[in-house]
Amino acid sequence: MKLLDGKLVSAKIKEGIKQEAAAFLASTGRKPHLVAVLVGNDGASETYVASKMRNCELVGFESTNIHYPATISEDSLIAKIRELNADEGVDGIIVQLPLPKHIDPERITEAIDYRKDVDGFHPVNLGRMQRNLPCFIPATPYGILLMLEYYGLDTAGMHAVVVGRSNIVGSPMSILLARNASPGNCTVTLTHSRTKNIKDEVRRADIVVAAIGKKHFITADMVKEGAIVIDVGINREISSETKSGYKLYGDVDFERVAPLASWITPVPGGVGLMTIVGLLKNTLEAAKKSIYK
Repeated sequence: MKLLDGKLVSAKIKEGIKQEAAAFLASTGRKPHLVAVLVGNDGASETYVASKMRNCELVGFESTNIHYPATISEDSLIAKIRELNADEGVDGIIVQLPLPKHIDPERITEAIDYRKDVDGFHPVNLGRMQRNLPCFIPATPYGILLMLEYYGLDTAGMHAVVVGRSNIVGSPMSILLARNASPGNCTVTLTHSRTKNIKDEVRRADIVVAAIGKKHFITADMVKEGAIVIDVGINREISSETKSGYKLYGDVDFERVAPLASWITPVPGGVGLMTIVGLLKNTLEAAKKSIYK
């Protein structure tokens, strides 16, 4: 078993981003600028946004965190997004999910200018991704591709099974692994809560991408020997063992699955760190206007 080390890979890639950001500042007189909009007081969301802001600072980006109470109206939030769309000093916009129940996340996503949609969720970006055209790729799948590329893993001809069909990870990951690219060229099975005999489907996989959001859903009897296992899950549980008061668990039972796998990501220290890298790379490309002129 070898570790797909998100800590190592993200540090290497962020160093390159830092150098590119410095060159951008030297040529334009400004830093790449990411704006994160947070609504409400969800503890996990606040932690994620703080991490994104901190990483922006580390690579030399400007970052702005706009925090609204959970009572903000949908129309008011959209009005702010349109203001950010029109601001030439803003390169990337993210609205942290989940949102309060009275706000439609689809309306919010579509309100963001697709040229500033560095989360890669806008229908224009998702459509272009499906066509294998230049676009902003959703940050988590993008981070996974960067990790596979860093370790030089040749995925062509492999059978990949993606567990979970969310628009944030599962569905785009299935498209990216199937496309004619490297990493890619896989035969892909997309499984979900309605899949029959899901254990049998996963057991056939050369690559398992677990993104279902259930602690230790992928067990040792579901993984064949030599499989590449990518754990996207971040499941928080209250714990007295840590300073933060909670502990993170993946969707994969790491201790029992790791001995079977050829490569595996840990939680924490795996895909979560690569998601940040995907976001930073998208923001840099948005600033450089290298995808949308």
